[in-house]
Amino acid sequence: MPDVWAAVNEQDDETQQRLADVLESRGADPQQRELRRAFLDEARLPTGAEVLDAGCGTGVLTRRLAGLPGIGRVVGVDPASSLLRRARELAAGLGNVEYLEADSRALPFADACFDAVVFDSTLSHVEQPERALAEAFRVLRLSGLLAVLDGDYATTTVALGDHDPLQPCVEAMVASSVTDSRVMRRLPALARAAGFEQRSYRSHGFVETGAGEYMLSIVDRGTGILEASGTIAPETGAALRAEARRRAAGGTFFGHIAYASLLARKPG
Repeated sequence: MPDVWAAVNEQDDETQQRLADVLESRGADPQQRELRRAFLDEARLPTGAEVLDAGCGTGVLTRRLAGLPGIGRVVGVDPASSLLRRARELAAGLGNVEYLEADSRALPFADACFDAVVFDSTLSHVEQPERALAEAFRVLRLSGLLAVLDGDYATTTVALGDHDPLQPCVEAMVASSVTDSRVMRRLPALARAAGFEQRSYRSHGFVETGAGEYMLSIVDRGTGILEASGTIAPETGAALRAEARRRAAGGTFFGHIAYASLLARKPG
């Protein structure tokens, strides 16, 4: 099943609007915000840094980067024009933000023009991520920072036990929303092959219990995919969504995704 995020421009207007909403909803989630706060705190971007946010989507992280003390210019690039339209609307008034439509595997920038390149939930959607890492290496100045945060999406689960009926919904969503669910497991080797020197590699967890809105949305999207493909009947999808909400109302719902972050530098 193809990754919808790798082909946003090919979707109908309603789907593109929904995808933009998904990015902003995830960005507003308190746990997701805390995860990115810890990531950026550890990155320790230098004062005056010029930063590239590669695969910026609607600019959730771009705006956060632009608001960090002492940050210089922040450029967000993404191949999806509809997501960039939303990004520009939301960044109105931020004088140090610029957005360009571009593929992270073929960046429209000269060599050695950024102090940091950030990939936030990007590489899992990129075919041949080594090309994006090679481009990051090229556009970084000597001693420049590579900062990557992404999900190890093969770990995504809402299962309370073996053969949990909600788990296929999650697996359908991941299959349609991620190009490579295990890219973060290979990232240290990919970064070394691109020429980077690793500074740190860490695991982060996202977990929801009780009324977990983000993970419930994953169940909902997964049931919709299974219905649209004819794998399950609409009434089965409705029953699965109802079961997820029964668990949430009863305090037994559980959802988890492991994330990982890598910080590395270009030698110099």
